[in-house]
Amino acid sequence: MWTSQIAKAPAATDNLVGGTRKGQQVHNPTAKAGALVAGLLLLAACSSNKNEAGAGGQAAGCDTSKGTLVVGLIAPLSGGVSSIGLGIRNSAELAVAQANEQCRVKGYRLALQSEDDQATPQVGVQAASKLSSSPEVVGVIGTFNSSVAQSVQPVLAQKKIVQVSPGNTNPSLTKGDDLAHPKRQFASYFRTCTTDAYQGPYAADYLVGKARKKKIAVITDGKTYGVGIAGEFAKHARKLGAQIVTQETVGEKDADFSGVLRKVKAAAPDAIYYGGEFPAAGPLSKQAAGMALDVPVMGGDGIYDPKFIALGGKEGDLATSVGAPTESQQTAKDFIAEYTKKNYPDGYGGFGAFSYDATNVVITSLANALGANGTWEESKRAAMLENVQKYQGNGATGKIAFDEYGDSTNKVLTVYGVTNGKWTVVETGSFNGS
Repeated sequence: MWTSQIAKAPAATDNLVGGTRKGQQVHNPTAKAGALVAGLLLLAACSSNKNEAGAGGQAAGCDTSKGTLVVGLIAPLSGGVSSIGLGIRNSAELAVAQANEQCRVKGYRLALQSEDDQATPQVGVQAASKLSSSPEVVGVIGTFNSSVAQSVQPVLAQKKIVQVSPGNTNPSLTKGDDLAHPKRQFASYFRTCTTDAYQGPYAADYLVGKARKKKIAVITDGKTYGVGIAGEFAKHARKLGAQIVTQETVGEKDADFSGVLRKVKAAAPDAIYYGGEFPAAGPLSKQAAGMALDVPVMGGDGIYDPKFIALGGKEGDLATSVGAPTESQQTAKDFIAEYTKKNYPDGYGGFGAFSYDATNVVITSLANALGANGTWEESKRAAMLENVQKYQGNGATGKIAFDEYGDSTNKVLTVYGVTNGKWTVVETGSFNGS
């Protein structure tokens, strides 16, 4: 579902109109007159079929006579995990801007429409419904949370709108609940990251096989992602000879973990595996240390964020995340350079590169579906799905392609550890099912 990279870019202005917060009234006749003149000038500029360089991110000479098409995005842009969602949004925005500059979709300008799901399934459904009601939406990037994806998938699938997630890792989203007998759930759903069917066992390989932790307490937040990754971890940890000494559940918004930690301490584990996200995992690690439960806390990509450490994650704690570290990827150098040049106030995080790649998959598939002279209409969504399914290319995260379930063929994972107050790379590799 993220990194310690803190690259920066332009302050977000989504909620600003003329430097003023949306909804804020300004009683200034001169300002109103100026706004009217500016509006007339903008209208005149928009009457041309050609955009000048820099206007709306469009290069000089790009033909946009056929109008604007929309790439939708659904991510947590507010709330506890917004640091991840903002990196996802900014990275998608960068890909769209570059596509406009390069005239990649002939006859059209692209626009990114970002919707905040607040990491909540019900809000995600509202966002998906809003995007799916627009004929101009060519595809949707998102979601980040697997629990939100479960609710969003059928809404977009009903309209045959391609969905490419940069961060969902629960295996059931593509293969169903019975992984022994996988069945594709939605032909419209794809993801650029690998799944917890690999991430959970990869974590167990390290914690049990290499760190030699044999008595492990498992705690989850009860959500789709947390329960799923912890289950995959525990299953493989047992296979390696470890004992799961206790299994507990906390609330994702809990602040006091003393009751659960007393049970965990009584079980005398030599490690804790947490299935969930950093807003709860950081304080849990801190409170465990405060109770003299001095064992490492390990989790998945949901805790791999600098805020885990800021909230109480301690020296020796561990996390896995999807892919190789973005900054170590030769293929990501251009992405990092361009993201930095934009001066976003938020880092691209552990999923920015996956979002950038997901957006480029949608854009390339759109360009291929339309060709040099095609015109967009909703019936083109079938061609979009076909083009995404057969997509193969190189992106910031490496080689990009999808298997028959819509899963990424890239299975690379990384173990990180907290050292001197920062996440550092422990190892990068793949879980091969052994």
